Amino acid sequence: MALRHYTLDFNLSTAVDSASTVPGLLSIFHEQEMTETVHDTNGHGYLATFVGKNGRLVVLRVHSHGLVTIDLQCYEEDNIAELDNLLNALENKLKVILNGSITRIKRLPALVRGAKVDRYWPTADGRLIEYDIDRVVYEEESAYQNIKILHSQQFGNILVLNGDINLAESDLAYTQAIMGSGKENYAGKEVLILGGGDGGILAEVVKQKPKMITMVEIDQKVIDGCKMHMRKTCGNILDSLTGDHYQILVEDCVPVLKKYVQEGRLFDYVINDLTAVPISTEPEEDSTWEFLGLILDLSIKVLHPNGKYFTQGNSVNLTEALNLYEEQLGKLSCAVDFSKEVVCVPSYSELWVFYTIWKK
Repeated sequence: MALRHYTLDFNLSTAVDSASTVPGLLSIFHEQEMTETVHDTNGHGYLATFVGKNGRLVVLRVHSHGLVTIDLQCYEEDNIAELDNLLNALENKLKVILNGSITRIKRLPALVRGAKVDRYWPTADGRLIEYDIDRVVYEEESAYQNIKILHSQQFGNILVLNGDINLAESDLAYTQAIMGSGKENYAGKEVLILGGGDGGILAEVVKQKPKMITMVEIDQKVIDGCKMHMRKTCGNILDSLTGDHYQILVEDCVPVLKKYVQEGRLFDYVINDLTAVPISTEPEEDSTWEFLGLILDLSIKVLHPNGKYFTQGNSVNLTEALNLYEEQLGKLSCAVDFSKEVVCVPSYSELWVFYTIWKK
């Protein structure tokens, strides 16, 4: 059973006198057959809770510095028309009582808490986004991570790994950006993809007839879910682990990269599409930054002298994290240079930074 949480805020130009504000509201609560309990705030304004039928709860707070807040909680099955009438009555009454001192009224749509299908996801920089997610189409717990594919009316199916939104069927802009935004010619080239279990990059690169694409994805269950439910992204490319111009290795990319370094194998392009939280079976990687540094170093070692390494960065607002990442580029075993591009990824609801890195 889920809860609906409504909020109504009044910002005021002057301090609020609860003695002149609260009595005018009590009749509204009494009409709703709600029982009042006043709480001690140690001089910090007025606080009362009102409990009514069907488990309704209203929290009324008059903040002495010029803010009045009303929170209404109820069960999702409650009568929405009655709830709207209650909030409308409170809003209209406060407009009369606080006439002349109101600078802003803000009433937000209901926040649904505890629902079977979660609709709320934070952006990388900590803002809350409500998605139009209506169902879970795939969920598995692999040896490495929790895997969900959720359906959004706006973005199509969305791949979510360990609670982190990775890619939606709407996000071709992400795939294009991490491939070089159409500026690269992959025909006849050797390409290495790290991660990419949704198949989006593989499906796009193979169209250009490269010599060979090697994709290294650790989690078979990600591949299984995406080939069933992300076909607008991957097409039929994940139906087989091998095909014309490509092979998919279901392995940890760290030992694979180390093997390629020992063999002296080189690639024209390395595309790092690993998940936001690194996954590795190697015990030596104790932190995210150590892992990122290791992947960078190994990738540069298998990169052709004239090759390019592509990867996602982070939200454009996370300047400190981006700066830390760029510091890692100066600690590699060979000198590199880089450029970056900012792209709007639809399902992320934020601007995202992508890097191109090459040997000096």
